[in-house]
Amino acid sequence: MKKVARTSRAHIPSTSSGVRIDVPDCSLDYDERMKRVLLSWSSGKDSAWALHALRRQPGIEVVGLLSTLNTEFQRVAMHGTRRSVLEAQAEAARLPLWIVPLPWPCSNEIYEQLMSEVCERAVREKVDAMAFGDLFLEDIRAYREKQLKPTGLEPLFPLWKIPTADLARAMIDGGLRAKVVCVDTKQLPASFAGREFDATLLDELPPEIDPCAERGEFHTCAYAGPMFAAPLTLDAGEVVHRDGFVFADFLVQPLNESKN
Repeated sequence: MKKVARTSRAHIPSTSSGVRIDVPDCSLDYDERMKRVLLSWSSGKDSAWALHALRRQPGIEVVGLLSTLNTEFQRVAMHGTRRSVLEAQAEAARLPLWIVPLPWPCSNEIYEQLMSEVCERAVREKVDAMAFGDLFLEDIRAYREKQLKPTGLEPLFPLWKIPTADLARAMIDGGLRAKVVCVDTKQLPASFAGREFDATLLDELPPEIDPCAERGEFHTCAYAGPMFAAPLTLDAGEVVHRDGFVFADFLVQPLNESKN
């Protein structure tokens, strides 16, 4: 098995848009016969299950989790997941976390510039592909493929077109545990915020709601499952109504304390 040595520091200074991209040290040796994959990580159930699916595929090595973070609030956009929870997820997954700090507000131009620079760095770090937890929205997939085409990174969609009713049940039956952290009240009652993503919740969803919420009906935060070496312990915080959305905040206990 041929191993190749890596360079040592993975910190990108200020970009042309004036924002530093925070990238972890990726100096580990690697097997060049493996497809090295960077996984887009939102903190939710679909990202978590995509990680599980990728790790079950021979010839694939997931080398990091890529997350964008709103620097004004230190949270994942839309999900509202705290940075501390994000970091605990990466620790439990035994993977480095690639954080792209986004200014607030952030134009699409700045977002695409930052992501382009991350892709350039990934290519220099011998990453072969970028994976996403998208399920069936063709326009989202087309956008990702278009953005990656000039980079040479292969787009991967390990959960693509799996029937979402089956997928949601498979996640739960497979041991994934997640909390509903955001609800779009135009599509779903606010009372779903903060609930466990479980069979009872699926049974109570209105028939027009996708079981995996692929259309943004709700968002989740994964805290346990086969993709994690140990479960996270989440403590419920406040519930906030803002601009037609309800956000349920969760704080994470340090992993070593969670085991006690």
